[in-house]
Amino acid sequence: MSNKKVVETYMDGFRNTDHEKILSCLNDDVVWEMPGFFYHKGIEAFDKEIEHPDADGNPDIKITRLIEDGDIVVAEGSVKAKLKSGDLIDAVFCDVFHFKNGKISKLTSYLMFSKH
Repeated sequence: MSNKKVVETYMDGFRNTDHEKILSCLNDDVVWEMPGFFYHKGIEAFDKEIEHPDADGNPDIKITRLIEDGDIVVAEGSVKAKLKSGDLIDAVFCDVFHFKNGKISKLTSYLMFSKH
């Protein structure tokens, strides 16, 4: 499976809150960083961040650009999600995936919330 296909599978897992699908794309020592917000190391720490405790249902994730260069894949897109409070999350993202042995070894996520 190509690295781009792994990212597509990973994103599909997030769209459906499918922990098993998401985790199958990751190396055990995966690092997930959102600069200024969090840094998690290891598959167990990653698993705890898959679902936001205030989320109400699955997120709507759209990929607008997916670029692969060697062991790096960059995904650009948007995410919309409903919160239990009734508020909506409307954001754009850029995720940089680093691969090792066909699985994600590091993910750096950049997220910007849209203002309406």
